[in-house]
Amino acid sequence: MDKHLIAGNRRSLAGFAPQHFGWRQEGAVGVITLNRPERKNPLTFESYAELRDLFRTLSYVDEVGVIVVQGAGGNFCSGGDVHEIIGPLTKMSMPDLLAFTRMTGDLVKAMRACPQPVISAIDGVCAGAGAIIAMSSDLRVGTARSKTAFLFTRVGLAGCDMGACAILPRIVGQGRASDLLYSGRSLGGEEGLSWGFMNRLAEPEALEATALTWAAQIAEGPGFGHAMTKKMLHQEWAMGVDEAIESEAQAQAICMMTQDFHRAYHAFVAKQRPVFEGD
Repeated sequence: MDKHLIAGNRRSLAGFAPQHFGWRQEGAVGVITLNRPERKNPLTFESYAELRDLFRTLSYVDEVGVIVVQGAGGNFCSGGDVHEIIGPLTKMSMPDLLAFTRMTGDLVKAMRACPQPVISAIDGVCAGAGAIIAMSSDLRVGTARSKTAFLFTRVGLAGCDMGACAILPRIVGQGRASDLLYSGRSLGGEEGLSWGFMNRLAEPEALEATALTWAAQIAEGPGFGHAMTKKMLHQEWAMGVDEAIESEAQAQAICMMTQDFHRAYHAFVAKQRPVFEGD
């Protein structure tokens, strides 16, 4: 394929200014801030779609190596806005309802398909679609006061929303996922850590710094290698062990063709720390 054509598919987020959430870049780390703190950062039809489109675009962005998702004002996300989403949904036809639920599922698909590792920094309320965003992230850092609730049954719906019945059991196990999805109860930070839903906890005032430091550390690693790791973690859910071993053999052989692999070798020989560039 023509190199100019390949380069033409790459994109930059310089000057990117979303309308429905905050965005900034700190080096190779992109930071999404859900910023409607007066309502505990609920999602709207528009913010769902804009988040989905951003994560799709990130597949073509080289300058961002890791994404951090956080909420403003001491809460992560309270889910779909009651007045701007829930109310209108009660008046929609079946085709429109299905279009909406497919669109929300597309956000999860976009998060899983983007090559960058995604870290959710979770404080306070993390409910409904907010819990799904946290679940769909690759890593989660929370606080002791965080409360994660897959509360769909509490509003008369099923717990199987946006991939929850497929993804959550893989994080916490089938029995624990069943507990959360049937009851809709809140999972506290300490319990979430002991269950493996949270990877680590931080004090509320240190949460953002902890997530950004962690993201920057990951971003220093081989970007192509991280993207391949994420892809394999996702694809191997549907594979047998033999298939997975073959897929990983192919993936690792591809990674051995990268310049980062060669940089690591030459740095080791020179007793230096490798500087990865993602190619």
